[in-house]
Amino acid sequence: MDAMVEQLGAVWRQAVSIWLSGGWAMIAIAINAVFLFAIGTRVMLRLREKGFGKVSEKRWRRWIDHPEQRRGPIGQMLDFVTGAHSLHELGVMFEELRATQIVPFQRDLKVMKICVSAAPLFGLLGTVTGMLVTFGAMATGTGGDKTMNEIAGGISEALITTETGLVVAIPGLFFQYQMTRQLERYKAFLAHLQTVCTQDLYRKMNRKKAA
Repeated sequence: MDAMVEQLGAVWRQAVSIWLSGGWAMIAIAINAVFLFAIGTRVMLRLREKGFGKVSEKRWRRWIDHPEQRRGPIGQMLDFVTGAHSLHELGVMFEELRATQIVPFQRDLKVMKICVSAAPLFGLLGTVTGMLVTFGAMATGTGGDKTMNEIAGGISEALITTETGLVVAIPGLFFQYQMTRQLERYKAFLAHLQTVCTQDLYRKMNRKKAA
């Protein structure tokens, strides 16, 4: 156990050393990464809270005609839309439902996309500043150890920021893709729910006309 703690401490110290050698651009990359994964995590948790993958279709179809059995977010949505008295009113209610349920997710996913695109750009910015340090050392140095250390530091800064930007962007891109797929599944669920509710209301209206 002590050996593992010591090894983890060594890895942490090495990571901090590498991070500090990346220059000020690493701060921008870190802030960008925090925003990216925090927003992605919030989208993931909020989509899970919707419960559309946990409640079977057989159950929520039964809820349409049995309001007392409704539970959770899907039950609340059915409480809202089943109050419609016409097909037009039902369509308006579902449009309102999409505006409140889908639009916030789309906004968050756009912010995630911006953060994914910005990560390698921040890395490129760090690359440019690192190369400027390198060329400045070459132009003003005398060729001694000090000059070589400055050149090595500039090259290190350029490479570390480039790598860190890509390390943030690549998993962030996959994360955003997965959340986009989950949102598409939720949109498909709402479309299917609207179709079922529309058919149910249409049958009820025809029975009233026949009576």
